Amino acid sequence: MSTSDAQIVERVVDTSLYPLSEPDTEPWKAVVARVQTDLDDVGCSVLADFIRPELYDELRRQGEQVAPSAHYTVETVNVYNIDVATELPEGHPGRITMQRGNAFVARDQIDRDAIVHQLYRSDLFQHFVATCFGKPRLYELEDELSALVLNVIRPGLEHPWHFDTNEFTVSMLTQAADEGGVFEYCPNIRSAAAENLADVAAVLHGRAGHRIHRLTLRPGDLQLFKGRYALHRVSPVGGTRDRHTAIFAYSEQPGVVGSVARTRQLFGRVLPQHLAAEKRVRVDQLLD
Repeated sequence: MSTSDAQIVERVVDTSLYPLSEPDTEPWKAVVARVQTDLDDVGCSVLADFIRPELYDELRRQGEQVAPSAHYTVETVNVYNIDVATELPEGHPGRITMQRGNAFVARDQIDRDAIVHQLYRSDLFQHFVATCFGKPRLYELEDELSALVLNVIRPGLEHPWHFDTNEFTVSMLTQAADEGGVFEYCPNIRSAAAENLADVAAVLHGRAGHRIHRLTLRPGDLQLFKGRYALHRVSPVGGTRDRHTAIFAYSEQPGVVGSVARTRQLFGRVLPQHLAAEKRVRVDQLLD
């Protein structure tokens, strides 16, 4: 732990609630234990007011400044983000299509001094997140586009039902929508060994409302989420204001870079590093 890292955490994080600069102390362990219990029970934990309240306006402004750089392309997708023309049997949930309207600002367009960028690079933050997820260590993605992104959803658009490629997700709302934009999820609806297609289809057809958990997130809240096995979405955004969320992408292995196809889909461009790293390590054989 460097002095500068500790200073960054003390400046940015409400350490009276989340003592990241004092790792492995009893208060730190208590927070981790609570998060781990949440993740075991419902696959999601929200650390309310993670960012110091006096920085909320700065957090929002920094997101607003880069949001116009988001790559927008409204796409017809399915819940697995595989080609909608893929031949699938009758009744398969992958045959149900939706409109994905969220957009992404890439890491190389986010100022290195921005609050979310400082957090992303922090060893103290990474150690805390890794421990919460029960991992010995996490690595920053080497991907200069997808390692840290701002997810932007404009009014009238949504991020429809989907599964994450990564086992876990770390995110922070930086600007709430005027209306809608609710995070909804169905924890543990599938596993690494079973797709549970009937359960997924029931949610998509609106027949399994009892399975859906809904979260009203606030700017500055940190969300830790097991998105690989939980079906989830952000409901349509209303009003006149965008919904902005920073997504911190980490891996259990060093050197991870996104695939060419997925990177081009999300950002409209690729870098030489993507062309040089076409092989992707998979943790399971799920559709995606």
